[in-house]
Amino acid sequence: MNRLKDATSPYLLQHAGNPVHWFEWGQEAFDEAARRDVPLLISVGYSACHWCHVMAHESFEDGGTAALMNERFVNVKVDREERPDVDAVYMSATQAMTGQGGWPMTVFATPQGHPFYTGTYFPRPQFQRLLTGVSNAWNGDREAVLEQGSKIVEALNERSELPSGPLPVPDTLARAVQSLNGSFDPVRGGFGGAPKFPPSMALEFLLRYGAAGEGPEAGTAMAMAERTLEAMARGGIYDQLGGGFARYSVDADWVVPHFEKMLYDNALLLRVYTHWWRSTGSALARRVALETASFLLAEMRTPEGGFASALDADSEGVEGRFYAWTPEEIHEVLGEEDGAWAVGLFEVTGTFEHGTSVLQLPSDPEDAERFARVRAALLAARAHRVRPGRDDKVVAAWNGLAIAALAETGALFDRADLVEAARAAATLLEELHVDGDRLLRTSRDGRAGANAGVLEDYADLAEGLLTLYGVTGEARWFHRAGALLESVLDRFADGSGGFFDTADDAERLFQRPQDPTDNATPSGQFAAAGALLSYAALTGSARHRTAAEGALGTVTVLADRHARFAGWGLAVAQAAVSGPIEVAIVGPLHDPDTSALHRAALLSSVPGLVVALGEPGSAEIPLLSGRGLVDGAPAAYVCRGFTCRMPVTTPEGLRAEL
Repeated sequence: MNRLKDATSPYLLQHAGNPVHWFEWGQEAFDEAARRDVPLLISVGYSACHWCHVMAHESFEDGGTAALMNERFVNVKVDREERPDVDAVYMSATQAMTGQGGWPMTVFATPQGHPFYTGTYFPRPQFQRLLTGVSNAWNGDREAVLEQGSKIVEALNERSELPSGPLPVPDTLARAVQSLNGSFDPVRGGFGGAPKFPPSMALEFLLRYGAAGEGPEAGTAMAMAERTLEAMARGGIYDQLGGGFARYSVDADWVVPHFEKMLYDNALLLRVYTHWWRSTGSALARRVALETASFLLAEMRTPEGGFASALDADSEGVEGRFYAWTPEEIHEVLGEEDGAWAVGLFEVTGTFEHGTSVLQLPSDPEDAERFARVRAALLAARAHRVRPGRDDKVVAAWNGLAIAALAETGALFDRADLVEAARAAATLLEELHVDGDRLLRTSRDGRAGANAGVLEDYADLAEGLLTLYGVTGEARWFHRAGALLESVLDRFADGSGGFFDTADDAERLFQRPQDPTDNATPSGQFAAAGALLSYAALTGSARHRTAAEGALGTVTVLADRHARFAGWGLAVAQAAVSGPIEVAIVGPLHDPDTSALHRAALLSSVPGLVVALGEPGSAEIPLLSGRGLVDGAPAAYVCRGFTCRMPVTTPEGLRAEL
């Protein structure tokens, strides 16, 4: 039987009709493998994964291949987005055994879950031979297979942890900028060659370092950030019609994307482009930020108020069909004159497959009115195409990133609808994902999933709620963030200054995952450090500050050689080195003078600046305690380590203090 029909994961539901007798991850599968005395075949992927779809069509929908799988294995389907812990431990094994990783991930394991052979995508003929070979080895040379599995588990558990150093200092951050500059592409932006992924966390660090303006590399940092941000915004990786970024570019020029759109990428990039605008006033940054925010609301928002995980790369079984254009299609929509103009403007020169092109925008056209009209017409025509599938499960961590980005963007661009969207997502997570002092990772259609939250869920949601508090002054978000961070300190700490990725009472896998480095999203450890640092700045808590500093120890080790994988940690470290600066805004929340002070604080590019906003006499937020009006007027107090300068009552005075 295929047991996926009742799954909450859209990815698992995509396989519910396979002739493969799929199990969900769980004890039932382990028990069945032990009863039948056969290996587990664990297949890990996610709904927007193009090559996952290819392997599914070639192998899992094929009756002959399915019969072979069913006869010789117990088959387990895992959504890596629902179970990042399962994905992490088997990805470690796959990378150790093969030297590379990716999805779909294919793992053969003992009934106890110990991996003994791994890989990624296999074409059907090769996969069928592999199934037969692994089964024959299991039945004919069991002792060698079991020994292989034991050795792998032993080696993974004995691998030395990334050593931790002291808290980063200004020189550490300067060396990190130099390290990034060593792999920077000055012509095309980004780091390294193809494929190129949006380096969101590294860009956040570079913007903060450049804004601090204290190090010798400040100009270099800003130049790298701006060149990369502009190149991405003008390339095919950015949807020039509908806004939003694809997962990555398959080439070094940002031209041809891998077309899936992920919530986490767009949330992180939305925040970075907003911060770029805040630092420089760039018109391009403003446009891309607002378009990406509109994309999130239009295409990623769920009916319950959360944000869906991803949009697929494929539609009608073809990668990129929804987004690519031929010159003929553009002429058909726009007519001859506007069509010729648009073909040249968007460089429709056969950059993709079968004579189609993804749209680029090397420069802004002089005729803004014509540009708006052409874009609107093409977007309206594209709306009639078959849309890519959407994975509409709500992931706590990635919604936390979206809450932070939308709250800040809404506040800085006077878009109350964006702040309200952040508030609605936070409310959904509070009501549906929070279970006592626990956090559930996913929900779908208003129904919470059963999977426990991992470190990034607690940390990213805490970051989002603290940002939402700073924008709205609503203390409930501050308190909820504090409760999440208590769980981080109590249930995830490793005793050496770092954090495990799973809680102390999580399901025991063959390895307790712990990866302090950034990947597509901030590492749970660095995300926790950032939220802990902000909370400490709002409360004066030495416990939270010490925990944040302990979690940043690995940044010192990574800064010289692996700075690209420590971008968020470096950004948090820059905030720690800068203070962070604390601003307490005291005044009636709807008073225009209070709002003017609040806006002046939010518009500051001081790295990691933390804002507390409250009514006079408010004691809920420790940073506000004892700070009152000045001669009856709303006031701003600029502080560092809870030591404050004289209060100011005008936006100009606050800007001068900052």
